[in-house]
Amino acid sequence: MQVEKITPYSDDSRHKTEQVREMFDSIAPAYDFMNRAMTFGIDRLWRRRAVGLLRDLPHDEVLDIATGTGDLAILLADRLEGSKITGVDLSEKMIEIGRRKVAARGLSERVRLEKGDCLKLPFADATFDCITCAYGVRNFEDLLAGYREMRRVLRPGGTLVVLELSTPASPLVKPLYRLYTGCIIPAVGRMVSKDVRAYSYLPESIAAVPQRESMCAVMSDAGFDDCRFISLTFGTCTIYIAKTKPLNPNPKP
Repeated sequence: MQVEKITPYSDDSRHKTEQVREMFDSIAPAYDFMNRAMTFGIDRLWRRRAVGLLRDLPHDEVLDIATGTGDLAILLADRLEGSKITGVDLSEKMIEIGRRKVAARGLSERVRLEKGDCLKLPFADATFDCITCAYGVRNFEDLLAGYREMRRVLRPGGTLVVLELSTPASPLVKPLYRLYTGCIIPAVGRMVSKDVRAYSYLPESIAAVPQRESMCAVMSDAGFDDCRFISLTFGTCTIYIAKTKPLNPNPKP
């Protein structure tokens, strides 16, 4: 099944975007705890690996899509010297938590978090040197349209880095992974977040989202070049990297 058809509340007739906004508003107070708990803290290492890919590239203006509570935006500001970070997210409740974290770190001059629809970004064409998105693309109502919108606001020669959860390919790891994500995480999520569906939606959306070569194909269809991926932690997480063409890729001497 296409990931766009997987929604947080399957008996709800609203568009996926509206359901995702409600879900994240609902689980915002428990979101950071659940991220640490369900990944045993490895999600921090995944983010660091993703940010490390951008350190030697132009990064004056960075956009963090589906920024949530701001963990990746803060890490980008910490590790990319001189950068200004703009984070957008559907959920005002998540953004509120993120703004408090940004202020506590003294980063309010460099990190701006705002509410916005990732499929209708409120920015001019070619605004950003880099775009990042962690654990967000499987929540898009239209995955291809989301990538096209990212490409629109990315400067020529810019870099896109997407961090997304994925299903392990190994037949040895896959059964344990399915047990953990299909049974244990939903049970703990219901107790901690009080949202019955949110952490059942998680493994369903991971299973349905394009992965590895298939995700790179979607990025290529959206107009990106040099798409590649890096598998992390037995394939439970994947980093996708893509570029936009520079204005003059082969300048004459």
